[in-house]
Amino acid sequence: MPPKRRPPEAPLAETPDAVSMDLFDQPGHLLRRANQIAAGIFNDLVGPEITPIQYAILRMVYEKPGIDQVGLARSIALDTSTTALAAARLATKGLIQRTVADADRRQLQLTLTAQGETLLSSLVSGVHQMREKLLDALDPAEQEVFMSLLRKFVHIQNDQSRAPMRAHGSLAPAAKPRKSRAV
Repeated sequence: MPPKRRPPEAPLAETPDAVSMDLFDQPGHLLRRANQIAAGIFNDLVGPEITPIQYAILRMVYEKPGIDQVGLARSIALDTSTTALAAARLATKGLIQRTVADADRRQLQLTLTAQGETLLSSLVSGVHQMREKLLDALDPAEQEVFMSLLRKFVHIQNDQSRAPMRAHGSLAPAAKPRKSRAV
């Protein structure tokens, strides 16, 4: 016989909306699942030797050689301590170089090493495959709508994040990224 549970202060019957929403109608739950799915596909197609966060760091350092860690954190919407730890790991792996900035000895500027550039180039195919796999169940029009709504959602909710995306040196959200080289 199961143990008797103490009744909550407000019985669920008196608050029907408290649990009535289907879990799979809750955006937060679906976003968490989508992140789980994306991380699993990243691991399968891009590889386990690098994490999605490390990839984002390598990609942004490639686009903005010499970016400092604070600017990097703002550009990819990570908190500065996570960014610093991930950058330190990438430096230990020999993928980026961290050098003290001339103007402010507390800031570290980041550049890709030759090994980092080689690794980043080798990941391109997997990243493209990942995008295709994530979107291939949708027809082209749905893919466009999905990506447009996802960008809009992220932009509108940016300030709700614990690490909002910011343009380097600004408190405004980062501008839409420019078309970049083939990585």
